Amino acid sequence: MNNRPLLAATVCWITGLGAARLYSGEVLLGMWAGIIFMLPLAVWLCRISWRKTLLYFLILTAGGLYWELYDHFQASRIPQVLNIGSSELDGRTVRAEGRIASPVEVDGNKAEFELELTALGDTAESAQSREISEKVLVQVKLAAQEEQNTARAWSRGDRITLAGAMKSPEAARNFGGFDYRNYLKTRQIHWLLQSKGADSVVILEAGSWSRYSLLHWSDNARILLGERMDTAFAPQIHAGFMKGLVLGITDDIDPDLYGEFTRLGLTHILAISGMHVAVFTAALLYMLRLLRFTRESALWIVFALVPAYVLITGGSPSVVRAGIMAMIGLYAARRGLLKDGLNTLCAAAIMMLLWNPYLLVNVSFQLSFLVTAGLMIYGPLLRPVFSAWPPALGGSASITITAQLVSFPLTIFYFNQFSLLSTAANFVLVPVLTLIVLPLGAAALLLSFGWAGGARLLAWPAERLNELTFTLVKWLNGFDGYVTIWPSSSIWWVLAYYGVLYGLLRIVKRWWDSRSPTFAEYDTQPLTAELNRIGQGSRAHEHHRPRPEPLGLSAVPEWSVSWYAEGAAKYAGVRMTGREYIACAGLCLCFLALLYMGYRTPDNGGAGLVQFIDVGQGDSILITTPAGRHLLVDAGGTMDFNTGKNAWKRRKDPYEVGAKTVVPLLKQRGVHQLDALILTHGDQDHAGGMQAVLEGIPVKSLIFNGTLTGKDSIDGLLQICLEQDIPVYGASRGLELKPDGQTRLLFMHPENKKERLPVAEEQNEQSVVFLLEMAGSSFLFTGDMDAAVEQLWIGQEGAKNERHEGVDVLKVAHHGSKTSTSEEWLSYWKPATAVISAGVNNTYGHPNEGVLERLNRSGADIYRTDVQGEIQMRVSGGNIEIRHKLAAPEPL
Repeated sequence: MNNRPLLAATVCWITGLGAARLYSGEVLLGMWAGIIFMLPLAVWLCRISWRKTLLYFLILTAGGLYWELYDHFQASRIPQVLNIGSSELDGRTVRAEGRIASPVEVDGNKAEFELELTALGDTAESAQSREISEKVLVQVKLAAQEEQNTARAWSRGDRITLAGAMKSPEAARNFGGFDYRNYLKTRQIHWLLQSKGADSVVILEAGSWSRYSLLHWSDNARILLGERMDTAFAPQIHAGFMKGLVLGITDDIDPDLYGEFTRLGLTHILAISGMHVAVFTAALLYMLRLLRFTRESALWIVFALVPAYVLITGGSPSVVRAGIMAMIGLYAARRGLLKDGLNTLCAAAIMMLLWNPYLLVNVSFQLSFLVTAGLMIYGPLLRPVFSAWPPALGGSASITITAQLVSFPLTIFYFNQFSLLSTAANFVLVPVLTLIVLPLGAAALLLSFGWAGGARLLAWPAERLNELTFTLVKWLNGFDGYVTIWPSSSIWWVLAYYGVLYGLLRIVKRWWDSRSPTFAEYDTQPLTAELNRIGQGSRAHEHHRPRPEPLGLSAVPEWSVSWYAEGAAKYAGVRMTGREYIACAGLCLCFLALLYMGYRTPDNGGAGLVQFIDVGQGDSILITTPAGRHLLVDAGGTMDFNTGKNAWKRRKDPYEVGAKTVVPLLKQRGVHQLDALILTHGDQDHAGGMQAVLEGIPVKSLIFNGTLTGKDSIDGLLQICLEQDIPVYGASRGLELKPDGQTRLLFMHPENKKERLPVAEEQNEQSVVFLLEMAGSSFLFTGDMDAAVEQLWIGQEGAKNERHEGVDVLKVAHHGSKTSTSEEWLSYWKPATAVISAGVNNTYGHPNEGVLERLNRSGADIYRTDVQGEIQMRVSGGNIEIRHKLAAPEPL
């Protein structure tokens, strides 16, 4: 870093921003005090002057202060302007005026856009609106299919007025779950404004000149290019894919196809990045050269057109980064300045983080900068390993492997999975898609404006290659055993990974140089008499294998040939020392240890864990035994009412609680496999998420109530089990399951003595009921059983066990419905704690007030997912420690 002060300054700036983001208060002050104490050690180790050390410390401090100040001034002013509290504002109906500040997204029965407020007030006509400047996210629920076209006519820059209800974005309701409130905060949005019907939005002034005019133009350009892509590529799956590949428009990509690409780590292909910008600039420069433009003029023209390309492709952090770097490179080339990739990257990072420090927590920003920096720092260390390969193949292999190694920590941190086939898939598919399909798609798009036949002619081979790609991706995803699940690691693990990887690759490069100290880059290898003379007598000369002289070698300056020759002679006799071999072995062990630590499931210290996941109106409970066995009881489910005449309301990628909530949480918590998947009954709010679980997590066995529902959903689950060779068991009274020495599941219902699977449309009375005894505590899980089953069970079992000591925790049946949890049931089990899993403001009125009163009279402590979010119970030695995600008013 001594030779690159901008790199050191950028690292300090980002460290300051990151520290302020992660820590606050006394912890942050303590860290700063520790850094001050360590300054003399930094001076000694890094061998830099005190002046530079103090400068970097000031930059570090400035980064932290900049984050704190920026974050402080991002607080919402709406409650203050309306002179009411935030709690009173939540749900209040207001009338807003402002300009549309983003593209309008119409998906099913919802239209969504950002609105920059200029005035806000009550809905009463006599009420006076107050001036304000703040962004809100508008969500319009469309009443009819015809309103979709009305909403699509709205565009960025339109001045509108609308009436709607203010709503606070929802915070994460599960530990480690997606926090929508924090996500919107990084977009400077603190409130949702929800309205019903397209007629609630009134256009006051359309298309007037404002600071959004340029963005309005880019939105229209994207829409036009998307439409032309639809004409060039007739099948929708190809058109949507090509929009993502060429234009960065991912909204129309088939969700299942996008999921397949995600699983293989190929989604970066569909994100506009440095590769696209490089192809764009290179193509423009080549065309301008053909048109006889001077070099200087061509560079200025491309420099001016890069921002337009960034806008048209959506302006994501990755493309902005690439655009800034391209403009700096073009300017340097025009001025004849020496270009340095790392300094250019640092300049782009500083500019973007000064503009918006919240970009630091953006996944696209992190991946784009880290992978680019990794290719510059780690790439040269790995490239010599492939020096014997053909240059194009070796370069592709080293870039692919380097990118995979660098992106790996962030991939598992955010997505919690990594396919062992990802490197091979990237190596094979990236060149095909970027060097063949991308140019064909771009050319077909351009031809579609004037020659539809020519566009289809170019689209045909691209579609055939796409079909081969889709087939290969699907085939590779069929090898489930190659998809590994990784829990989210800490920032310290990520930093340790990069440090150990760098040290390891440095030693690998030195070992490779000592093993084969020849010229790694044959395209710059000087085959001159002077070089041969210098190299005489060296081991490098003995191992030298002559290569054909590449084109353009005569143009290499003499000074560079001499410098390269001297460097070759200097390192020709390099040999690994014993210490270096020991260091290499130690780093290899450290690297393997890091991978093991990152892969293993977090240790609960020998305690059991029962996690009542908040899945809205439904049930899903993850049980982790003291020995680390995982059992999942139900997986929630989302009701789909958008069928028949309401099919137009369905979203392109509708929310499904199993795929969007349960599976991501299981992966994040390091659940590599489920020892048992227990389906209490076939109702959608318990079974709907099961398919996503079976497809996303390895399952050793499925236990269900032994009945069919007469619907395709349960039949589909059983079919998946047959295809994956998952044993299926029907729960029956008296059945026991012992996952480990401290855990026992005793099934109490249903009877299930029939040889064939009966069809039971009413599933509640067939719910699987079982008693969990784990680490000295007991839990009773009841599914959706009703009072009739409760009375029947007490009548049969009460006489056998009149002095039942009760249970520690009762999972209240049927989300607290009035049809369950009778006085006799509570009197028999005497629960110390009751947990109710229900959705916020659900339409069923769960939990019932009568049930809550009976639980209160029984003396049980009540926990509710609709109020407190996820509820976790840590069980050890007969003691239960309880925590919940959200704070709740007392008493419940």
